[in-house]
Amino acid sequence: MAESGQISVVVDPALGGRWTSLRSAAGREWLFSRTEPRRAQVTPGDRFVDAGGLEECLPTLGGPPDHGVVWSRPWTETGGGHEVEADGFRLRREMTADGDVLTVRYRLEGEPGRAFIWAAHALLDLPPGSRLVLPEGLPATVGTETGLRSFPWPDLDGVDLGDLGPDDGSTLMVVVPDVATTIVLDGPDRLTLTVSAPGLPTGVAFWRNLGGWPEDAPYRSIGVEPLLGRTGDLSECGSGDAVTIPESGVVTWTLTIIADRP
Repeated sequence: MAESGQISVVVDPALGGRWTSLRSAAGREWLFSRTEPRRAQVTPGDRFVDAGGLEECLPTLGGPPDHGVVWSRPWTETGGGHEVEADGFRLRREMTADGDVLTVRYRLEGEPGRAFIWAAHALLDLPPGSRLVLPEGLPATVGTETGLRSFPWPDLDGVDLGDLGPDDGSTLMVVVPDVATTIVLDGPDRLTLTVSAPGLPTGVAFWRNLGGWPEDAPYRSIGVEPLLGRTGDLSECGSGDAVTIPESGVVTWTLTIIADRP
């Protein structure tokens, strides 16, 4: 756990390095959680099990394999951080807290020339009236029954997707490429997530489930998922959409999270 008396985070190394709590100085818990006994039984190769929190996804978000290979494996503690090895990758994560700011530094080692996507799959506790803020007019894509569709954020057929209203049974998966900072507002509370990776593609995936999924027992679930990459699905990447490991065999990046009341 990293904490400073203000922002704090709790992680579970045994269950995929999953973040189980992200709390601001004002006591606002940002991570959604739900009772899901199957999460503790997950083994590599299983379909994703949603227990909330923040899951690390590598080398893809959309699959295959479902949400990547590191969320389903135990992580080990190593000198102030945690790391995991899977499928030829070694991912290390170190967290430091200072005031309202949590800084998470990542280091990935792998075979030069190999492509990957990373996502911080954060499921947030966002009631009706909260809002996702991105620059207006950015080109975004949304999954439909006939494939991906492009639209200018946040207006999709007259619906403001940044407005997280009451549950209406809708479910959308949206990706906004070429953005590094995402802001979430809930009353007086603000959460700012920024991926710093000079020279590398970034974006954000947005899972907007207002009580429409799963069909047999739907619940509200809002995912705000910073990306290293321009899309969430490695198998659908075009030129420049994924990160390619350089000759050094090492890629580094930083996720900065600010939880404050401006």
